[in-house]
Amino acid sequence: MRIKQTAKLVVKGVGGTFLLLGYVVALAGGGHSVRATADIQLCSDPSVVIGSAMLREEKSNEGIKRVSISMHVKGLTAGKHAVHIHETANCEPCGAAGGHFDPGPFGMTNPDANHPFHSGDLVNIKARGRRGVGNLQTVTTRITLSDGPLSVFDEDGSAFIIHDNEDSYCPEGEVAGCAGGSRFACGIIKSVD
Repeated sequence: MRIKQTAKLVVKGVGGTFLLLGYVVALAGGGHSVRATADIQLCSDPSVVIGSAMLREEKSNEGIKRVSISMHVKGLTAGKHAVHIHETANCEPCGAAGGHFDPGPFGMTNPDANHPFHSGDLVNIKARGRRGVGNLQTVTTRITLSDGPLSVFDEDGSAFIIHDNEDSYCPEGEVAGCAGGSRFACGIIKSVD
């Protein structure tokens, strides 16, 4: 049996207050979950925080680790923007986050070669209104927050990158810009447990 819980978090950052609405899918009977957060900052000015993300890992009733991700940002241009987890916990400059997080055989040679199937691939976030507010809620089994081969907390950590454009998921293969183009914002993923 599944239980759906709603969580609200108010985050104060430079430039305003953000209301982060998230969801967590839990199993009846519960179990230990692992949590993480990220403050999302502009690539052009890292002192400006434009939002935040919450991550929560729980096991399914079949023992599969699932990570729920809730992200709220503002200040994006209207429309869709690519969101990925990148291979290094470094946002200054945003290029220091490296390529897409993909610890398997593809990631060892070229972290972006496996797009859109790399471990860090997430769905687009859609921004609306004058303030460019975007909310992302998704669940992935491609990463973990706990120890293991898919952990975002490997020796150099990981970070979110929000791109200027949307991710087309590269149906034509590796084409320049198909995964979202330049980097707009970055957030280092940090454990809260």
